[in-house]
Amino acid sequence: MSRHPDIAEHDGEPIPGLPGPLPKGESILWQGAPEWRGIARRALFVRGVAIYFLLMAALRGADLTAGGASGMEALAEAALLVVIGVVPVALLLFFAGLSARTTMYTITTRRIVMRVGVALPMTINIPFVLIESAGVAKHADGTGDLVVSLAKPHRVSWLALWPHIRPFRLTRPEPMLRALKDADVAAQVLSRALAAAASVPVPAIAGAAPARQAGSAEAMA
Repeated sequence: MSRHPDIAEHDGEPIPGLPGPLPKGESILWQGAPEWRGIARRALFVRGVAIYFLLMAALRGADLTAGGASGMEALAEAALLVVIGVVPVALLLFFAGLSARTTMYTITTRRIVMRVGVALPMTINIPFVLIESAGVAKHADGTGDLVVSLAKPHRVSWLALWPHIRPFRLTRPEPMLRALKDADVAAQVLSRALAAAASVPVPAIAGAAPARQAGSAEAMA
């Protein structure tokens, strides 16, 4: 198996989320997809864009009123800015929905596989040997992000992975499994898989709660 993050384009999937059959001895441990609302809020910053246009509309209306325009004229100008702002917000929400529908994250016994891309779906394979650390961040909406840091000098393409990448980490891009409903479960699965692959005990991923699968509440050491 390659020791560099591998990016491959594909047209069909013999196994959902994977570009080809798994090699002998490798098995799927977990699969999941992002919630579109999490992508919209934390990757595309839709809320910030909407607030920006509302503020611009309010300021425009106030400026016209202060300049002697009638209330109707000020309201019309402000409403026009709101309508203009609806277009980019709608496009961002549409993209977030498509991104969520076309994305699948997979953790196997040997690697993380990220099938991403709206117009051009592709898969990014991250072998465990390249992973330096991993962590999970929880959010108020109940979802969580699983962030993976790669050991130097290995890198992934920021553009190829966006928006499934940690924001503002351009020099050392960090892949991110975004907006997961079961982020704690995914974190513990990855923690156990990394420990098994290394054949040595490792600490549980920072911030992860014990997994709750098949009635088990066993936590990683």
